[in-house]
Amino acid sequence: MSFLNKLEKLMLDKGIENINQLSKETGIPYTTIDGFYKKGTENIKLSTLRKLSKYFNCSLDFLVDDNITENFDNEINTIAAHHDDDEFTEEELQAIEEFKQFVLSKRKNK
Repeated sequence: MSFLNKLEKLMLDKGIENINQLSKETGIPYTTIDGFYKKGTENIKLSTLRKLSKYFNCSLDFLVDDNITENFDNEINTIAAHHDDDEFTEEELQAIEEFKQFVLSKRKNK
């Protein structure tokens, strides 16, 4: 997924209606953001990427690597735990269940 596609999806997810609003909220000049669409995104300044990364709470890698597309909502989609030869006590199993419920409650609040 291209940088511009990611930017548009991130804006949509955050309720940003246009690049003018994005400019005001990030402190990135309107002409800079407009230039992404008119001139391309090959020479984006690192300082601009950092502002976008901070604003959207995502990694720089996510923004610039077209091969990274998952986790738009910064949610955990899968949790896997594997323990060979581990036996859990009732208290440990209860703690694991409580943590699972905590993680799920965070998802519902978004």
